[in-house]
Amino acid sequence: MEKEVSSKLATVGHPQRLALFRLLMRRYPDRVPAGELAEALGFKASTLSAYLSALMQAGLVTQERAGTSLRYSIAMAEVSGMLDYLLLDCCRGRPDLCAPLALSTSPENHPVTDRKSNVLFICTGNSARSIFAESILRKHAGDRFNAFSAGTRPGSQLNPFAVQVLENRGHDTSVLRSKDVSEVSGPGAPHFDFVFTVCNQAANEECPAWEGRPVAGHWGLPDPAKVEGNNARKALAFQESYGALKHRIDLFTALNLGSLSRLALQTQIDDIGRTARDTSR
Repeated sequence: MEKEVSSKLATVGHPQRLALFRLLMRRYPDRVPAGELAEALGFKASTLSAYLSALMQAGLVTQERAGTSLRYSIAMAEVSGMLDYLLLDCCRGRPDLCAPLALSTSPENHPVTDRKSNVLFICTGNSARSIFAESILRKHAGDRFNAFSAGTRPGSQLNPFAVQVLENRGHDTSVLRSKDVSEVSGPGAPHFDFVFTVCNQAANEECPAWEGRPVAGHWGLPDPAKVEGNNARKALAFQESYGALKHRIDLFTALNLGSLSRLALQTQIDDIGRTARDTSR
């Protein structure tokens, strides 16, 4: 086991392979196309192929063919096994050193308290998908959650199609605006219990290191603003995005958060991220 873990660590110890590994971790449980990985990291196709091959050989990444595209994902069981081995081996006899890390994976550790939980939704422009999620959570579970949203590269205004969908669904849009993640990070920012990325581009980018180790999830959806055609087709794309997020947030708010360990809660959130679109709500 020691040699196997040593080999895995050597593989991710290379700076570019580590960047690729970290991106796939942020996108988990997604299977990400090779082209998207290359674009996000600025790698040539041949360079990316070599790095992916090394990570797959180490058992840290899996490959799946979807038509003519190759998609990649973290082999979470292997990664968890590597981290478990390091934790047990390094902490043997010195629990005082590893207590914070051990506590985060303990079945008895419950990240949710009796207070209202703070939830942040992140997208690139903070003009539609993350705004939808913030509005849905505030309206339907505002007694249990404080909802926030932000963008990694926000625009100056909300998408008008998104605003129309929200108003048609009875949301108060007067409290909404596009804002940068810098407004919700750093000194004086809220302590977040949950942080969700709702677009792939935002998940591909480096975000602030959130204080307090919030539970994170990636619920990526296609950008409705990129749909071409007439206004009816564009409006439908925004309605579908709203429906998909409403479905996922309904599943999230139905969880008995106080009874779940951090590990169990993370598993549930990852499963929600895999759910198919539901545009009926």
